[in-house]
Amino acid sequence: MSQTVDRALSILPLLAEGPANLEQVATRLGVHKSTALRLLRTLHEHGMVYRQQDQRYRLGARLFALAQEAVENLDVREIAHPHLLALNERCGHTVHLAVYEENEVLYIDKVESRYPVRMYSRIGKPVAITVAAVAKLLLADLPESERRTLAERLTYPAYTPRSTPNAAAFLKELATVREQGWATDFGGHEESINCVGAPIRGTDGRVVAACSVSAPNVVVSAEELLSLLPLVRRTADEISREYSGGAPVSAPVSHASRNLSQVTAETPEKKAEEPSS
Repeated sequence: MSQTVDRALSILPLLAEGPANLEQVATRLGVHKSTALRLLRTLHEHGMVYRQQDQRYRLGARLFALAQEAVENLDVREIAHPHLLALNERCGHTVHLAVYEENEVLYIDKVESRYPVRMYSRIGKPVAITVAAVAKLLLADLPESERRTLAERLTYPAYTPRSTPNAAAFLKELATVREQGWATDFGGHEESINCVGAPIRGTDGRVVAACSVSAPNVVVSAEELLSLLPLVRRTADEISREYSGGAPVSAPVSHASRNLSQVTAETPEKKAEEPSS
């Protein structure tokens, strides 16, 4: 029985390459045509394969429906949580997980800092969408028309002097985040809080969530926090691979990472050192 199941399942990746006739299936499986036909008929009865008019077989609609249902039922928080704990254990700072739902970016998980200075963020609470690193990551992945429509609809509170001032600046920042594949918030929401984040992607390469590390500058400088970016990105990649069932995950477009030295020069500490013009 196990051999029969194994052979039947072996047909699916073959048909994923494109339609195949009975002889091609039998040859690939190394079985007689009658055996291959029996397996194909069983899969056809369950909607896993479909027989075309040219007598070739392709993957059936039921298989795609099951795959979509499985993806929709994936709990990214459950998958991500052990990785967030490990990230927190290594860096000691507050770790967040966020998703974009119904025009809001929401925290869905949080691991507290080991340091006495804590952040007031809460699970289920919307983030400051125009400045938060996780929000930039989630919104940067939207199609351009949606990004533009959203940016023009938002208001831009001046939380601090480093807050995003308007839609044009926001769209420019989202374009940068989309290109480089990571985001920062250096005092944009609270002057004393800095944050670095990375995207979590699904099987299609689209961003399904974002994780970040945040810390007050009394604990660690923005420059020191930025040095944790490779660790944050590795954590996001690990979550992406597990969420996607081990399949290789990559962005739908190539992201040219900016040199960290460029970004380091833009941190609040470095800005403060620049002479005013």
